[in-house]
Amino acid sequence: MSEIEQDKNVARAAKLETATLSDALDRLGLNGQCYKIKPRDASFRMAGRAFTILYGPAASPAGTVGDFIDDVPPGSVIVLDNGGREDATVWGDILTEIAHRRGIAGTVIDGINRDVHLCLSLGYPVFSKDNWMRTGKDRVQVEATNVPVNIGNVRVAPGDLLRGDADGVISIPKEHEERVLAAAEEIDAAENAIRRSVATGMRLDEARKQFKYHQLQTRRTGEEA
Repeated sequence: MSEIEQDKNVARAAKLETATLSDALDRLGLNGQCYKIKPRDASFRMAGRAFTILYGPAASPAGTVGDFIDDVPPGSVIVLDNGGREDATVWGDILTEIAHRRGIAGTVIDGINRDVHLCLSLGYPVFSKDNWMRTGKDRVQVEATNVPVNIGNVRVAPGDLLRGDADGVISIPKEHEERVLAAAEEIDAAENAIRRSVATGMRLDEARKQFKYHQLQTRRTGEEA
């Protein structure tokens, strides 16, 4: 898949809700729903390709927690695997300010962040398990950059496609993104057809039956990834 086609797929993903993408993943038998990773504000929305960071417990002396920011391409989603830790942050106001200025699409954390006020005031999308104020400095450090990581029990590789909205975060493996997006667009079209049919007087149960609503997410023989 060319770089131009990949960019088009980011735009396609941005038009789809995570709930629709979740149903498409289910249909294809793929795991991409990042468990318990939530937006710090329900208005946050993002789509982009993963730039991944893997954290581990700090050594002595401790390594850095965040000097990677200048290497992240604009439009990327920064993906931070802190092992789900909720006792030490790996994202705060300086990183939010720089990421916003550099045109980063958003940040996803298997763990927590702090300085929520700034991401809210700037409208910079941060998705994490929670927020708390205690620093990760001297507690965690960067172990590797742009390697496969774990976010909410989902494997995220560099360049994978991420979509976030009020319901959470979806990660789509790069090698399956065309099939996932096509399935999601089909599901979205069917649901919109149901809405139009009901708006013109059709009963909901009839509309759902006509457009096979209850089977939209069901695995189909030969369609699994």
